[in-house]
Amino acid sequence: VNVVLALVALAFGILLSTLAKSEFQMMQFIPLVIMPQLFFSGIIPLSSMGAWAPTVGKFLPLTYSGDAISQIILYGHNLGDILSNLGVLMIFLIILTILNIVGLRRYRKV
Repeated sequence: VNVVLALVALAFGILLSTLAKSEFQMMQFIPLVIMPQLFFSGIIPLSSMGAWAPTVGKFLPLTYSGDAISQIILYGHNLGDILSNLGVLMIFLIILTILNIVGLRRYRKV
């Protein structure tokens, strides 16, 4: 789970660096990416935020890795039980990789 999440984070970071025009602008992106993931992924309970918060969390990869890791650690589930979470993380990875290819070709002339 952690390896797949690391690959997703790497792909997301490459995408952000493709869109940033300078190192300073990239540094400004970091809190805009990390903080929403922490708040809406379910690591912090979403029950006090309203009904819209879990919907936002469904579009963040940290939600699925956190769910998979908690299923393994807290409930003793095995790989077969977390395949859906791993599948969603792989979909994130594929989408971000495609966006990176398109973005690098368009903005960085690679």
